[in-house]
Amino acid sequence: MTMTSPRPDTCPSAGTARSPLPEPSDGHPAATDEIRVGAFLLSAQFPGQSHAEALERTVGTAVAAERAGLDSVWLAEHHFVPYGVCPNAVTLAALLLGRTRRIGVGTAVSVLSTAHPVALGEQAAMLHLISGGRFTLGVGRGGPWIDLDVFGSGLAAFEQGFPERLDLLLRWLRGSRVGADGPQFSFPEVAVVPRAAEAATATGPARVPDLADWLGLDPETGALLRFPRQRRDGVSTGAHPQGGPAVIVACTSPNGVRTAAERGLPMLLGMHSGDEDKQQMLAAYRAAWRACGRGEEQLARIEREHVAAGVVQVEDRTSAARDSLLRTMPGWFEYGLGAHRTVDGRERRMRDPYEYTELLCDLHAVGTPKHCADRLLATAERTGIRRFALLAEGSGERAATLHNVARLGAEVLPQLG
Repeated sequence: MTMTSPRPDTCPSAGTARSPLPEPSDGHPAATDEIRVGAFLLSAQFPGQSHAEALERTVGTAVAAERAGLDSVWLAEHHFVPYGVCPNAVTLAALLLGRTRRIGVGTAVSVLSTAHPVALGEQAAMLHLISGGRFTLGVGRGGPWIDLDVFGSGLAAFEQGFPERLDLLLRWLRGSRVGADGPQFSFPEVAVVPRAAEAATATGPARVPDLADWLGLDPETGALLRFPRQRRDGVSTGAHPQGGPAVIVACTSPNGVRTAAERGLPMLLGMHSGDEDKQQMLAAYRAAWRACGRGEEQLARIEREHVAAGVVQVEDRTSAARDSLLRTMPGWFEYGLGAHRTVDGRERRMRDPYEYTELLCDLHAVGTPKHCADRLLATAERTGIRRFALLAEGSGERAATLHNVARLGAEVLPQLG
C-alpha cells in the first residue's frame, strides 16, 4: 500500500499559483535581529592546483571559520569540473561536523536532480541527529549538465522533476513511514530510519560526556561553552533535536521562488544577485506565501532564515581587495565553468569572466573591514536579509584564504552590531 497523503507544509494550489513580481517592499531588519555571517566553500580548484589541495583548503577554512566566530559554513557540490571538486556536499559536511564543535554546516546545495530523495533524506537525518542539530540541508535543481546522463536521472528530472523530488524528501524528513506513487518514484510504504523528527528520549547524545564535549557542551552542566561572537546558542542542549534538519532551497527563478514559498521553506539566493534582484525575489516569495493563506507571523520567522550568497575579501585598501580577486577569479571561472558539458548538447553562453568578477566585487563585501561591514549592513537594510554565505576562497591560496576568514571574524563581524 502506498502513501499518498498531502504534501507537508504545501500550499493547496502548489504547482498552479502564479508568481507575480510586485513592487519590492522595504524590508528592514528589526534592531534586535542579529546578522549572521557564514563562509561559502566551493572547493574551487584554481589553475595549477591538485584536487587534494582544493579539498584540504576547504577543510582548513571550515575549521578556521569556527575559530573566527562565524555562524556557519556552506558546502557546494559539482561533478566532473574543476569549478568545484567536492562531488558530495553531505559527505564533506559529515567530515566537517566531526572536525568542529559548534559551527553550523550546510549544503549549498545538494543537487536533487541527480540524487534519490530518500537516500539524501537518510543521510540528512543521520547528520542532524548526531550533530545536535548543526546540519542544514540546502537543495537545488542544479543545471542541465552531463551529470543527468551519468547518474541516470535524465533531463526530465531537471526540467520538471524538482517539485516531486522535494516533496518526497520533505515527507521523509518529517514522517515515520513513507511511500510514493508518482511519475519518478513509486514504492510501497517503508519505515523511516533513522527518523529525523523523532521525539526526544530520556537518554541521548547530549547526555553522554564525550559527545557533549564534542558538541561544545559542558560535560557537567550540559550548558553551551562560550564561543566568540556568533552561534552561542546554536547547539541543542537536549537529547535528540526535534523537528528534523533545517531545509533551504536555492532559488534563481520565479518558479524556484514559488516552489520554496508554497512549501514554507527559506531561500538561498545566488551571489550574482544584487540588492534590487533580491528585493524582487523576496516580493515574489511573499506573494506566493500569502496566496497560500499563511500568516504574517510565520512569514516573518521564515524570512529571518533566507540566506544570501556573496563574496568577501578583506584588505587594508579596497583597491587591493579588488585586485586580489581580479588576479585569480577570472582564470578560475574560465577554467572551471568552461568545463561544464550540457546533457543534450545545447549551447551555453558564459559570462565574460573578468566582467563577472568585477560585478561580484561591486555587489559584495570586497574592500576594507569598514567597507565590507557597510556593504553587508546595506543589504540587510534594503532587503531584510540577515544571513550571509560569503565566498572566502577567491584568492585561490590556502594561507590567504585563512587570513581572509580571520579578518572577517576579527574586523568585520564586530562592526555588524
